[in-house]
This record gives sequence, structure tokens and C-alpha cells, in this order.
Amino acid sequence: MQATIFDADLRICASKRRRTQGGEGIKHGVDRIVRTMETVLSAADLTPDDLRGIGIGCPGPLDLDRGIVLEAPNLGWENMPVAESVRQSLGCPVVLLNDVDAGVYAEYRRGSATSSRCTLGVFPGTGIGGGCVYEGKILRGALSSCMEIGHLQILPDGPLCGCGQFGCLEALASRLAISAAAAQASYRGQAPNLRRLAGTKLSNIRSGVLAKAIRSGDTVIEDIVRSAATYLGAAVAMLVNLISPDTIVLGGGLVEAMPELYLESVSTSARARVLPSYRDSFRVVAAALGDDATSTGAAAWAQEALENAEVELPKAGKSP
Repeated sequence: MQATIFDADLRICASKRRRTQGGEGIKHGVDRIVRTMETVLSAADLTPDDLRGIGIGCPGPLDLDRGIVLEAPNLGWENMPVAESVRQSLGCPVVLLNDVDAGVYAEYRRGSATSSRCTLGVFPGTGIGGGCVYEGKILRGALSSCMEIGHLQILPDGPLCGCGQFGCLEALASRLAISAAAAQASYRGQAPNLRRLAGTKLSNIRSGVLAKAIRSGDTVIEDIVRSAATYLGAAVAMLVNLISPDTIVLGGGLVEAMPELYLESVSTSARARVLPSYRDSFRVVAAALGDDATSTGAAAWAQEALENAEVELPKAGKSP
């Protein structure tokens, strides 16, 4: 969880990070969000009255008009009224958007996709999020966010996903899926470097550790990661055939730790599966904004919404 204050030119004034906790109830989850925002306001010597608006990027499908997180399986959230709860606590207009949508929008505004007409973003992490910016607007459904690429069914008889379905991309190619396969390889003695670095405990097998194991010579770990990236490329190919994006942005911890492996594997897999006329129609690039992407995109989208009066205008405030 990251709270960042930006000025009117999207320059960072102050930022605070806290570890996200799964399984939080609605009240506790909102309280943590508000407390984090209050902490960063204090660090910047500001109060909620100084804010023009708040943008919040949250995982999972969302009811965008009502500001509700419909479900976030990895956090244990369901029908969570984030926007209204934060608005009541801080007295400031709140815009809710999907966290990956926010990251993709940030890359479109200030990152690696600034010249694109249609940007598709894919962010493999604990889950796999997707987002799309088309002609400057975040692609959304009539009521909710969309582009849940992590829940495209890749293998109908594949492993169980956190959403309750089988064979979703997330169950095959998320960091959790990769780490689980890597832990088995470590346990079997097939990945001695990983065993030395992290043992066999799933929570110790993070993106950076996987990258170190590969650099140290654990070819089985590289095979596991490449297999996951190939599945990711297959899902990307489906979306290229549907919407023909000119830029595909890959981000998240796995990509940051192994950019060359991911860019090459996803690009090769996708180009092998799209219609021939689409093979040279897109580029695959790494996200440029790192940990600041979601907060930057949320702030930029809130600014856009306020300027276009898509939410209730705030009372007069200062530049942040």
C-alpha cells in the first residue's frame, strides 16, 4: 500500500508505503488506507483541506460509479465501499480505479507508452492484472472495471485459481504460481542455488530471489519462469487479436527483476499466436515508473476526472 501526495504538475511532494495485509475486513482495510493517507499528509505538513481530490487504485473488479471494490480475492475484500468511506473520513472527493488501470494510465501519461494510441498493460505479481488506455481514456465496462487478463482461461483443466475457476492465467503465470513450482524444485534438489537463497518456504521465494537463482545457474527455475511468461504471451496474443494495441507494457516485480527474460519470452509467445497481419503491429516494453506507477496514475486520473467534472468538485484548495 502506497500513499503519495502530488502537486498540480504531478510532482511528488511526499510518499509513504505500508505492507498490504490479506484477509482484512472492510473496516480494518479502510482504516489502514486512511491512516496511511493521514501519515503522508502529516509528513508533507498538509491537512485534508489542502487536497483537491484523491485517486485510489485498488485490485480486483470495481463498481466505478459507486466506488466499490466488488471482489479482491487475494486481499479477502468483497463489496468494499472504499471511495465513500475514505471521502467520509477525509472530507475530500475520491475517484476509485483499478490499480493496474492506474499503472497503465501513468505509463501512458508519463512513462514508456506516451506516444501510443492503444496501450495494453499486463502486470504479473501475486496475481496478474491488466489494463488498457485507448485514445487517452481508460477502457472500462458499463458499470465496472475490466481487462481482468489474469482470469482468462488458458487451460480448461488447469489448476484451481483464487477466483474459483480452473486454468486461469493467474493460476499458471503469477508470482505465486511460479514460486510454488520453484519451491517444489528446491525441495526436490533441482534448484540448489534457490535452496541456498530461500530454502523451500513459499513466502521467501520473491521475484528478486528467483532472478538471483537463475543468474547463479538454476536452469530449472529459468524454465519455470519462461513457461509462465509463455502463458502470459498466449494471453497477450488473445488481446492483440481483439483490440490490436500498438504498445504492450509489462510491469510488476517479476518483470523488474527479469526484464530481458520477460520481454523476450512474452513477445515471442505473443507473435507466434496472433494473426500474421498483427505480428509486427505492436511493441513490447517494460514499464518505466516502477513503484510510483499506480499512485501516479491514480492521481493523474483523479485530476482528469475533476477537471472534467466527473465527480463532485471539491471546495477551494491548494495545489496538491
